[in-house]
Amino acid sequence: MSSESKTDQPLIAIFGPTASGKSALAMAICEAFGGEIISADSRQVYRYMDIGTDKPSRGDQARVPHHMIDIVNPDQNFTLGLYQEQAYAVIDEVLGRGKVPVLAGGTPLYVNAVLEGWTIPRVEPDAAYRDALFAQADETGSEALHARLHELDAAAARAILPTNTRRIVRALEVIKQTGKPISAQQTKSPPPYRILPILLTCERAVLYGRIDSRVDQYIARGLVDEVRKLSESGYGFDLPSMSGIGYRQIGEYLEGKAALEAAVQRVKWDTHAFVRHQANWFRRFKDGHRFDVTYQPPTREVLELVGEFLTVVPPTNGVV
Repeated sequence: MSSESKTDQPLIAIFGPTASGKSALAMAICEAFGGEIISADSRQVYRYMDIGTDKPSRGDQARVPHHMIDIVNPDQNFTLGLYQEQAYAVIDEVLGRGKVPVLAGGTPLYVNAVLEGWTIPRVEPDAAYRDALFAQADETGSEALHARLHELDAAAARAILPTNTRRIVRALEVIKQTGKPISAQQTKSPPPYRILPILLTCERAVLYGRIDSRVDQYIARGLVDEVRKLSESGYGFDLPSMSGIGYRQIGEYLEGKAALEAAVQRVKWDTHAFVRHQANWFRRFKDGHRFDVTYQPPTREVLELVGEFLTVVPPTNGVV
């Protein structure tokens, strides 16, 4: 990633909570300035998972090139380190074509890994150890594992939700194999780009309403059938990909563990909890440009900001 010529190259980053309008704003920027979108969504990397991840439509992908979506099958391992490595490669390819890379997404780990240049421990998975930890989580709950992580690495525990079993297990795995806290191994080396960070914010009550409407739309579009087809294709609900919000809860319905109405409500509540987690992460960006999207999308203001950043006047082409 070292290249002196890249230090003047632009990278625009749009991040914020679920349902805040990141995708639409990224599309507007790309259409106005000749950009390409690099997804920062930990679920859009998986093929066949379209509705529950709110993947861009074929029409949107035809209008603007999208990257880092549909790159692995749901049963393939895909780590944060792999994402970071491939995202940097894509950014350089986009810049090499004379286009503007726009990083857009709501997975805080992915956004931070790219913008802050995390050094990510390269530790191979230990299947037996993982299975033992997951079995323990099933028996006693993930909170017990989280408490163990807090004893070993309090900084890492503060950054991981007690309910995020997969990330807790990964942190414990890294600590076991390296003998060091994972937080001490996650150093930072900022990437050699000129970065414009844009953070979208929204009043919580309004955001919850948008989320609930979006979940209802997922159901209307066929989320239940999507999850059923994934299961029938052999993708079990124990896979990391299938643990995502929407897939896990609908899976419980398909397995007869919950009524559909209850499962849908759980999707909404769990998404509410996730946006609170996102908010905690994104507060770290003190120097980013913040735009409140509660009442209307700030398209004009953002295009003006991007135009100044790119040292060009934003064109008037009907996007604003």
